[in-house]
Amino acid sequence: MSFNEFPSRLLENAVNEFASLPGIGRKTAFRLVMNLLRRNAGEVRKFGESIIRLHEEIHYCKVCGNISDTEICSICSDQKRDMAQICVVENIQDVMAIENTKQFRGVYHVLGGIISPIDGIGPSDLNIDMLEEKVKSGNIKEIILALSTTMEGDTTNFYLFKKLGKYNPLMTTLARGVAIGDELEYTDEITLGRAINNRNPYQQC
Repeated sequence: MSFNEFPSRLLENAVNEFASLPGIGRKTAFRLVMNLLRRNAGEVRKFGESIIRLHEEIHYCKVCGNISDTEICSICSDQKRDMAQICVVENIQDVMAIENTKQFRGVYHVLGGIISPIDGIGPSDLNIDMLEEKVKSGNIKEIILALSTTMEGDTTNFYLFKKLGKYNPLMTTLARGVAIGDELEYTDEITLGRAINNRNPYQQC
């Protein structure tokens, strides 16, 4: 069947919606829609409601920017975490990757991206002001720059070092067990855990 001609407008609309997701082509979208059609009404309703609730009820932690079911995420509200040690990451996936190593007991700060002039992303587009306010308080002893080891990640690291260094926190980066060009979410847990434990002062990188 041609994917330009559908026997049903409803089917076509559903395929178009799935195909709008990143990494989903029209053939894959068609297979997913057909799979949903083969399920019973209760399963499909549950699927749809979960997506609606995700969009309407999800929170971004007021403290760190992590995704949460509540206004303050479980990590920031955990009194056993070291609130004076902040690990700066690009996105939610990086928080999950580092948490899976079970090697870090501080808290996080999610930037929501990295500086990338080619993509039109500058410092003002990232969650940097909130991070600076935390450091200004004088209660932060270490900032761990855990961004991807790409040119954009290194550029963001340098910007943050210049921006926050005047407040004199210890600023470190992950050990180079994470290969150049790698993104944290695709790094295996053992390598990432070692990189966290063996981090280096930023000035010496």
